[in-house]
This record gives sequence, structure tokens and C-alpha cells, in this order.
Amino acid sequence: MRRDVFQAIADPTRRAIISMIAKESMNLNAVAENFDISRPAISKHIKILTECGLIVINQQGRERYCEAKLDKLNDVSKWVEQYREFWNTKLDSLDTYLNTLTKKNKSKIKKHGK
Repeated sequence: MRRDVFQAIADPTRRAIISMIAKESMNLNAVAENFDISRPAISKHIKILTECGLIVINQQGRERYCEAKLDKLNDVSKWVEQYREFWNTKLDSLDTYLNTLTKKNKSKIKKHGK
């Protein structure tokens, strides 16, 4: 199954794993010790993160270390940015409209002496 970065960040456990190994490379046992779920469950999360390209596993002797490769998060950033631009435009239009209404209401109040 081809996975993408959005699937990886959809799960809070995977987001936590990404945060941990972004700070420092960790072996699989060290990652698992930070969670109250089974080692096989952590291994599944690690596998998904690997398939999505967010981490790589490096063998160092008998240990396997997880290293963050966060370039793929740029896909998320680009996707979010298009909506940020959309909403900024909409909110700017709303601000302009509300300012126009406020000015009209102020001029009506002055006109009627209230």
C-alpha cells in the first residue's frame, strides 16, 4: 500500500514519535518506552512512518535507530498554505464589508441626531 504524509500525521501516536525523533535519533526500544502501548503497535507506527518517508531506520550494530526525515512535511505545509491564502482573502473581504457597514451606521446616527 502506498502511504502519504497525511496518513502519517493523522495519528497522535505517530505525531508524538515524529516529535521525539526530530529532536534526536532514537533506537526502537527507546521510542517504545515513551508509550503505554505494545512494542508491536509501536513497530506498526514506525513502519507507517518509514513507508511515508518521514523516518529512516539505520542499523548500528545490533540496534536499529530511527532518524527523522522531515522534508515530506513540506507537502502538508503547501497544502495548508493554499487554504491559508483562501481564508485570508475571505477574512479580508469580511473586514472590508464590516468596516463599510460601520461607516454607514455611524453616518445614519449623525444624520438622525442620535
